[in-house]
Amino acid sequence: MEEGDGKTSNKDSPTNSQQTISDDDEIDYTIKPEFYDPDLDDKNELWIHKKRHGRDSDAVLSCPACFTTLCLECQRHEKYLTHYRAIFVVNCKIENDQVLRQNISRSGKRKRTGRLDGSDAHSNNIETFKQVCCSVCSTEVGVIDEDEVYHFFNVLPSH
Repeated sequence: MEEGDGKTSNKDSPTNSQQTISDDDEIDYTIKPEFYDPDLDDKNELWIHKKRHGRDSDAVLSCPACFTTLCLECQRHEKYLTHYRAIFVVNCKIENDQVLRQNISRSGKRKRTGRLDGSDAHSNNIETFKQVCCSVCSTEVGVIDEDEVYHFFNVLPSH
């Protein structure tokens, strides 16, 4: 403030914009919040049962990077507890340029894995997978096999 205008300046007292007000002082708890729905959990449960057509699922899978829902109905792997397989997915894109081929022995066990260019794609002992990514953020979340079964290994499960 200017000298001689009759007003004094106190640099230690906070201005109106600097005063701290508790959030509790600003909230009127007598008014119902406009974004609160006490029935929302029940509505969500009905929606998911309708989408699954009454079938059970081991988890709902989400992208680990952006939390986008990828699968509502899946089956957990018996041995690898962080792996899941599914047929019906959402928000997934298949990367056709990234192909993974895996040799399979006669006993059905996998022997060798590698990314190839497609030269031996139709060998009897080779299983082909394509990379699956989140369609929102492009994070790799799993693979899809020749039978169009999705195998998720990089996901967040919600049990």
